[in-house]
Amino acid sequence: MTYGSDPRQAGTSTGPSTGPATGPSSIQSLIGDALRETNELARKEIALFRAEMAGNVRQLIVGLACMVGSAVFAVVALLVLIGAFVKWLATIVGSEWLSALIVGGVLLLLALGMALWARSVLSLSTLAPKRTTRQVRQDAQALSERVSG
Repeated sequence: MTYGSDPRQAGTSTGPSTGPATGPSSIQSLIGDALRETNELARKEIALFRAEMAGNVRQLIVGLACMVGSAVFAVVALLVLIGAFVKWLATIVGSEWLSALIVGGVLLLLALGMALWARSVLSLSTLAPKRTTRQVRQDAQALSERVSG
């Protein structure tokens, strides 16, 4: 057997290792780990953003449907109130106008209530992605703490 053919004899030993390597390979490993963790974090943040925005879109659709509903009720209420007023003018003495006035008033109150509720649902503050914003802040704080020490 010749010297150098045995892999155990190929290298020269400089003594026992005193700790982890601090050379370029360990820095590359740390950078690679950081990039992988950042990539994974970004994917999770995007998934959270998508889920939250899907909920907000559903809320927007319900709010718009209520606005359309309130508009329909308002138009019907106005027609009934106008009909009641016309009947009242035509028959000053009868009670037919009172029933039409009550129905029109109820429909108008219903339309007003739905419009106020829809306005509160459609406010921009309720549609903002709050959880995603909070999570990004927490992640940024954790990353800054990890980098600083």
